[in-house]
This record gives sequence, structure tokens and C-alpha cells, in this order.
Amino acid sequence: MKISEIFKNKEVTLSFEVFPPKTDAGYEAVEKAAAQIAALSPDFMSVTYGAGGGTSKNTASIAAGLQDKYGVCVLAHLTCVSSTRETVRKMITEYKSRGIENIMALRGDIPREGRVCFDYDHATDLIYDIKSIDDSFCIGGACYPEGHVECERQSEDIVHLKEKVDAGCDFLTTQMFFDNSTLYQFLYRIREKGIEVPVVPGIMPITNTKQVARSIALSGSTIPQKMKIMVDRFADDPNKLKEAGIIYACDQIIDLISNGVSHIHVYSMNKPDIAEGIMRNLATIIR
Repeated sequence: MKISEIFKNKEVTLSFEVFPPKTDAGYEAVEKAAAQIAALSPDFMSVTYGAGGGTSKNTASIAAGLQDKYGVCVLAHLTCVSSTRETVRKMITEYKSRGIENIMALRGDIPREGRVCFDYDHATDLIYDIKSIDDSFCIGGACYPEGHVECERQSEDIVHLKEKVDAGCDFLTTQMFFDNSTLYQFLYRIREKGIEVPVVPGIMPITNTKQVARSIALSGSTIPQKMKIMVDRFADDPNKLKEAGIIYACDQIIDLISNGVSHIHVYSMNKPDIAEGIMRNLATIIR
């Protein structure tokens, strides 16, 4: 099923993200974790592509397995920063052959050793390519409520976002954020510029202290004082911090749904217990 159809048919949706293993040795563990998350019956699950496409062969396999074995709608990621057009065409063909109908089209992070291929500069180029090869896919794209870390002005970032949507992006999923007012301001700005596709908030439950520094380093996300106090209070007790992080994320989600932002994506980090905690707390709200 296409995710755009799910959004039309359900008032509230909840989805989870998993990522493939970096090596084949870790495949079984990731497959097991993904299956446990699938057993929670989310509205869909996304499967990431890995930096530089390094785990791409497992992306298709895990996504197809979730769809075929567990009946879960899947969103397979596809990044282009280190890919040739031929590689992208092969991945699109493979997704199609496996019955995958949804692609998350991303530029991807530039590898530490630098660009190794220059066929694509932006996700917009990838979206154009997907549409030209097979326009039957539902295409998702990324957006950044606090602005892209490589873009000096948010106004410029929104211009590029409009180009991405005009290229054929059916919905957008946000980078993680921890203060909902940031998202509400962002939605006002992009709607004002004519971007009308569904925007899915990406929620990251902070369940250990390392995630805070990593979140800032990777995405430039602002950490609210409320969250800093929570992390400091429970830093020495991992179980309490995990539960507090789940509750904080659920509070975010409840506030979003209450304000009409009702399609939620959770970065669950391959942790079924985190996904289960979110689902448990929200069961009566999302069903």
C-alpha cells in the first residue's frame, strides 16, 4: 500500500524506523528486532539505506521481509550522494520487483572520505530520476524544522524544499526535534510558501546520555532546558532515563496530535522495547 493512501484513510498514524546492520554478521539480530517492532502493528515501517549506501543490499531484503512476512507497509530509503545513476536505477528496479511501493528519497550524508560520485547533488535530482524511471512510487522526502545544517538561512532551505515537493515528493518527514513549538513555526512558514503535502514529525526518544550529544552533532537539534534537566536527573540510572525518555516522546506526540499534527514517525533505533513503550502509552489515542 502507498503511504499517501494510509494518510488519506487514517486520521492518526504511528510508524517506526529501523536500520540495516553494518555487516552481514548483524543481519539476524536486526531482522529479529524489526520483526518484534512489526508485531506491534504500526501503520508502516521505514528501513534506512546507510551512509553511502553501504547497507543498501540489506535495505531491500529487510523491507521486503517486513512486508511479505508480517504484512506491514514499508518505506525503503534510497540515498544518492555516493551513487551513480546506474546504481540508483538498479535499486529502483529491485524495490519494484519486491513489491515495495514507497521510497524515501534522500541525498544522504557526505562520506568522511569525501564525495566519490557526482551524479547527484540534491535529493531533488533523485526524485526527478525516480519519477522518470517509474512514477508509480509514493515518494517521501526529508525536511528540517530548525533548518538544514548546511544551509545558512532557513528561508533558503524552504525554497529548496519547495523544489523537492514540486519534483514529485508526496510527503515529508522531519529531522528530529525536541520542542514542538519549533515544528509549529516551521509548518506556518512552509504552508505560507505553498508547501501543502503532509508533514510527518520525526520523534527521537532520548533514552541514554550519548544520544543527546549525537543528536546535536548530527542534526543541530536544539535541546530544551526541560530535556536537559530530565537527562541530568536520571543520567546515573539507565532504566529510569529510558522510561523518562519514552514518556517525554509520548508527551511530544500527544501535544502534536492535539494540535492536528497526527501522522507521527518514531526513530526507534532498532529497539523493540522503545517502540513497545511508545505504543503502550499511546494505544488508546492512536487506535
